[in-house]
Amino acid sequence: MTILSRRALLAALATTGNVRQLTKGPQFHWFGYYDKLQFDPTGRYILSNQVSFEGRSPLPTDQIRVGMVDTADNDRWIELGTSHAWNWQQGCMLQWVPGSKTDVLWNDRVDGQFVCHILNTKTRKKRTIPSPIYTLSPDGKWAITCDFRRLNDVRPGYGYAGIPDPNANTLIPDDIGIWRVDLATGKRNLLISVADAAKIPYPGGYSNGAKHWFNHLLISPDGSRFIFLHRWRGDKEGRSFSTRLFTANAQGKDPYITDPYGKTSHFVWRDPQHILAWAWHPSKGDKFYLYTDKTDKVEAIGPDVMTVNGHCTYLNRDNNRYILNDTYPDKERNQNVFLYDTQTGQKRPLGSFLSPPAYTGEWRCDTHPRSSPDGRQVVIDSAHNNGRQMYIINIA
Repeated sequence: MTILSRRALLAALATTGNVRQLTKGPQFHWFGYYDKLQFDPTGRYILSNQVSFEGRSPLPTDQIRVGMVDTADNDRWIELGTSHAWNWQQGCMLQWVPGSKTDVLWNDRVDGQFVCHILNTKTRKKRTIPSPIYTLSPDGKWAITCDFRRLNDVRPGYGYAGIPDPNANTLIPDDIGIWRVDLATGKRNLLISVADAAKIPYPGGYSNGAKHWFNHLLISPDGSRFIFLHRWRGDKEGRSFSTRLFTANAQGKDPYITDPYGKTSHFVWRDPQHILAWAWHPSKGDKFYLYTDKTDKVEAIGPDVMTVNGHCTYLNRDNNRYILNDTYPDKERNQNVFLYDTQTGQKRPLGSFLSPPAYTGEWRCDTHPRSSPDGRQVVIDSAHNNGRQMYIINIA
């Protein structure tokens, strides 16, 4: 173990004595985004991506393996399949199907098309639908998705390599956007096009030459509405972008601009009516805010405690008291994982994990904390100990 990694590991253990490395080398492991179901309903099996390299963008030829860790059998790796459709931030959208004790799914590229595999982990029966997915409905029967070809063009790290964007030279396409996907049949229909969103005026107008896209979709806990980010980049944005947070109903109708100010970042549904998001608001500037959907009601959450952007979820969907969150690397390059108690206003540190300088930009390793169904365990991705691996924190 290097001096750097030992220091980072000791820093984590000094904060909490309940950190265990879940995956090990020589391969690298991670899960990705914080808003997917990584644990099975029992909390025993934990999903993971596996890759043999780090530090560069994925090529069309790069294949990752997907599997799960059996925490009741010495953290044994159980392989489930492979994927040619993945990125560093969100993997291949590997996740458990809500309501199922056996089924997982992930995206792949097969015969020049992005698809989704749905696998029964007990019987190993697998079926493939002719569309990738982004996020799943709470009943596990349908999904919504966006265009991963365009994402790879405008935001490397969130799209998939291997299929060029046919609209690369089109600023506001009308034939792509958000599709609803039937997980039983694979049939999909376009709910909202990029052009539909761009037609809704933006205060001050869009910048010259602005190229538009959708990113970060999430269905509400009751399946009635979904969130999406409408983003664009033009001469005013340069290498950055502007953002509006929209909600719409499950049929893509009744769109509502929840945050119109251009800076929405990470978000999560608290319940079917409320959205927690890091954003800018004239009341307090850059903070976490709780928005009431389809109204102008907004409230700053932990403005003096959760002072920087992070990947936020509620620890347990049946109990919205605790917010599970993290930070990007601070001045000492530590990524800090913590709980925020909405009742007391206090923050409880769960661990501080060093991010080596090489982990920046597209291939950074955000911790993206994810909790178990009972809210008693948290899994993170971290590169503090000789490469990207997963760690489990017991917070019982």
